[in-house]
Amino acid sequence: MSKFGCMVVFCAFSAAMLQQGATAEVYVVGDSIGWAIPQNGAAAYTNWASGKNFKVGDILVFNFVTNQHDVQQVPKASYDACNSNNAIGGMITDGPANVTLSSTGAHYFICTFNGHCQAGQKLAISVSGSAGTPGANPPARTPAPATTPTAPPPPSNQPPGARAPTPSPAPKADGPSAATPTAVTTPPPAPPTSSSNALFAGLGFGIASVAVGLFV
Repeated sequence: MSKFGCMVVFCAFSAAMLQQGATAEVYVVGDSIGWAIPQNGAAAYTNWASGKNFKVGDILVFNFVTNQHDVQQVPKASYDACNSNNAIGGMITDGPANVTLSSTGAHYFICTFNGHCQAGQKLAISVSGSAGTPGANPPARTPAPATTPTAPPPPSNQPPGARAPTPSPAPKADGPSAATPTAVTTPPPAPPTSSSNALFAGLGFGIASVAVGLFV
């Protein structure tokens, strides 16, 4: 691989690591108490987890001394009974230990050393969506349709219980309706007069005479 290709791969890897580091949160379990038998019992870890927004990808840091404590994830029934029945994943025996939260829901952790869980060394947390994911927007409310005010009816001068006068029908107009077209009759052309016939007859006779004279 060329130097340019190596630089591209290195930059992409660095960007991914920086993004992961910027979005994931790291929580030290118990803060200054660490992972140990608390003085006030299980309430110490309950109060520590209260108000924290754990998300997938966040990291829990269990600070303890090796061979003095351990960490085991268990289901709720085993958490309540303080035993490791149906354990989830392997037991962590070397401290300090980092646990990455990889799924949503309730997560339960105990120390399996004799009497430690019963003395309050156990942790229950609730994990929500991925780290860095913004919360969902609330559903938009649909505004109520605007109503047009209706003008009140005009006041009536009629006394209470009186009937309104019945309007009289409009008078009918005499003659044909204005909407009905009137047919127009065109008179036939006048026949030719007798003087016109005599004129046409004389003209025809003259033309015939000229034609006969040309052929004689």
